Amino acid sequence: MTLTQLRAFIAAIEDGSFTGAATRLGIAQPTVSSLIRKLEEHHGLPLFIRTGRRLELTAAGAELAGWARQIVESADRADEALIELRGLERGSIALGVLRNANFYFLPDVVEAFHRRRPQVQVRLFGQNSFEVVEGVKAGRFEAGIVVLPVPDEELEVFPLLRDEVLWASADPARVSSPVTIEQIAQGPSVLYDASHSWNDPTRRQLSERAQERGLRIEPIVEVEYLEAALELVRRGIGDTMVSSAVAQSGAFPEGIHTAPFAEPLYDTIAFIRRANSVMPPAILEVVDLVGKVLRDRASAATVSVARVAPEEY
Repeated sequence: MTLTQLRAFIAAIEDGSFTGAATRLGIAQPTVSSLIRKLEEHHGLPLFIRTGRRLELTAAGAELAGWARQIVESADRADEALIELRGLERGSIALGVLRNANFYFLPDVVEAFHRRRPQVQVRLFGQNSFEVVEGVKAGRFEAGIVVLPVPDEELEVFPLLRDEVLWASADPARVSSPVTIEQIAQGPSVLYDASHSWNDPTRRQLSERAQERGLRIEPIVEVEYLEAALELVRRGIGDTMVSSAVAQSGAFPEGIHTAPFAEPLYDTIAFIRRANSVMPPAILEVVDLVGKVLRDRASAATVSVARVAPEEY
């Protein structure tokens, strides 16, 4: 049986005739008769008998009526829910974001979106970019914001912004001029994202540059979170890498100095989604807000932050 057949069946019950049901549904009377006849043929049971000019339910029809109403009402509620989601009135969205999103856009984007769509629940998962990729591929997240490069099989990737990476130290002498890979390999370093180590996109860029020169970067300490790395840098344990967005943040610790790389190094922030997937409007609105916040910060930045023109999502 189909929803169309059940709708015709219920309309015939409520109007007491196929003609009335046809008028209610906005279709021809023979179409209503055909839909109900197919429903009867499918089960091999009559659903109506005629008593005078009005239809009356048989025992089979009475048994079906309750179920039919539940099915049609559930379908209508589901349809209404999806329409509301399309209108961004309520619902829930899940987006994976790079672990340091708080320094880039998170508070501003969440506040702006919540003010626009207070009934939409926003679930943002801050993880390493590789974990975000796996979450998007597995369907745990509807989309993601990551640092490139990442494995892009089964994904569509839309660059949003490029942010320069800096080298940070408590010793101003070590960052008095642009820093070379040779200096980094020789000096003590404290690196974060210990779980993913050299698979982290930014660390991977450092590693590849060192390998090209026959060097190896061996951090004296590895920690999971950027905040812990910065505190150790502040205490003079070693140096670390930070994006310009982090260095310009009000949360950046005092007493830490930065310098660019002699050969400039950039993090590219990108939006990712499963290939050929359809994005809920709420996700697209969040991504548009992310892009706006990133562009506004780039315009106000005192260091060079190059924009990458986004594609159509």
